Amino acid sequence: MKKFRGFTIVEVLVVIAIIGILAAVGVPAYQDYVMRGKLTEAFTGLADFRVRMEQFYQDSRRYDGGGLTGCGVAAPNSKYFTFNCDPGAAPSQTYTAYAKGIVNQGMTGFEYQLNEKNEPKTNGVGTGWSGTGNACWVRRKDGAC
Repeated sequence: MKKFRGFTIVEVLVVIAIIGILAAVGVPAYQDYVMRGKLTEAFTGLADFRVRMEQFYQDSRRYDGGGLTGCGVAAPNSKYFTFNCDPGAAPSQTYTAYAKGIVNQGMTGFEYQLNEKNEPKTNGVGTGWSGTGNACWVRRKDGAC
């Protein structure tokens, strides 16, 4: 009598079920991790923009100039966000800089801001996230800063 070697159908189904459970938990966690990694581009871009705006202010005693949409310096480079700036009335002593998520990069709905007083704010977050209107930059899906 010859012994058969291999797996039974039950063993194969158990392995497939285990892989399915691991994927159901792991894929969403990985997607959130990737999203949080993209958000750092907005935070570092706005922080860098603020430093350059303060340097510009030290030289000219105003925030308005020929840079980003009327502010004194150029926009940061970013793959996932576009940056805008609203200076106050000339000679401007105030400004508000914005980082808005690029739709085709998966950042739909995310918008952050920073002003000359270094006051961060979250104007919008992506679907399934909470924390719009927070006086900080939302970094996590639960609205934590």
